[in-house]
Amino acid sequence: MPPSFSASAMHPPELLVLGGLLLCGWVAHRLGGILHVPRVTLLLMLGILAGPSAFNIIPEDVAQLFPQVTHLALAMVGFLLGESLAGRDIKKSGAKVLTISIGETLGAAVLVFICVVLFTQDIILALLLAGIAPASAPAAILDVVREHRAKGPLTSTVLGVVAIDDAWGVIIFSLLLVIAEVMLGESTGFAELALGLWDVGGAILLGIGCGIPMAFFTGRLKKGEPSILEASGFVFITGGLALYLQVSYILACIVLGATVALRAKHHIRPFREIEGASEPFLVIFFLLAGYKCEIDLLTTIGLLGIVYIFARSAGLIIGGGFGARISGSSPQIQTKVGWCLLPQAGVALGLALLASERLPAYSEIILPLIVSTTVVFEIAGPLITQLQLKRSGEIR
Repeated sequence: MPPSFSASAMHPPELLVLGGLLLCGWVAHRLGGILHVPRVTLLLMLGILAGPSAFNIIPEDVAQLFPQVTHLALAMVGFLLGESLAGRDIKKSGAKVLTISIGETLGAAVLVFICVVLFTQDIILALLLAGIAPASAPAAILDVVREHRAKGPLTSTVLGVVAIDDAWGVIIFSLLLVIAEVMLGESTGFAELALGLWDVGGAILLGIGCGIPMAFFTGRLKKGEPSILEASGFVFITGGLALYLQVSYILACIVLGATVALRAKHHIRPFREIEGASEPFLVIFFLLAGYKCEIDLLTTIGLLGIVYIFARSAGLIIGGGFGARISGSSPQIQTKVGWCLLPQAGVALGLALLASERLPAYSEIILPLIVSTTVVFEIAGPLITQLQLKRSGEIR
């Protein structure tokens, strides 16, 4: 029988759309090399063009895959960052990475708090935005490093810092949210503080608990057997358990990767397998992230959004540089590390959503502002990261 050309048949099959998205990733990779623009930025812009704000050519049923793809992609990113966190370069400079991460986290939070208080005279709003400011975008930063095969002291420092700064960010956000709720009389704060500690502590325990058996089994398969099944199985189970237990799944997978890198005798294979397997998930993740961007919100960013963008950027640059200086890092790391940490994405949106749920009176300010500023940071941030790595001579 000939095919039916009903209204439903006019929608392209999901498999056809997914194939097109993957080819878009290939085109973005090739274009990035010609235009000297990070693949992340091009994928986000292509996603925006394909989204409701422009041509609206991605079917909604494909766009609904975004939460699942996000979990898969970020679980893999976390696992890969875990190797960076436990790598030989980081073992030599672990104290420096820790100091820099504390410096840039506190720098962003403190400067955003001061600037928002001066601009709005609203201490509660300043506390909430200060808690969200340190959150970064590990997927975007890692993709820039991998795309250009960046290697060197600055690259290893940036990967180490971005692997742990979301943990600091969650802790600071939990503390500032507790203070805000207590000031408003909404809560005694103990329950929220306990949840924040569980989010971080539970993720660390889960990552170690899953990492020990993964490290034991890694490398015990004969050469040529499909370790991709073993590696991806452990990564996805860890991420799934983290979601089920309501702890940070990115942090849990980072700790999983660090545990495997430290304890496995033949730890290189699972990381290389996950690195290859993550490519299609990351491409679809960035494209759908662009699709979800409501570009119209940029017109509502206002002066407060501009204040937040400049305060967060300055806090990361000054705080990261100060941390690098007191830790004895090289002048190149001191001047460039903060610039490399500007991208901000999903974690910030998650914290903004949580703040809006806990303090509904601020939801109409917090959510539009973070969504709109995230678009700016996610598009411009990878460009700046690439530029700094190139200037440092670590992109060849």
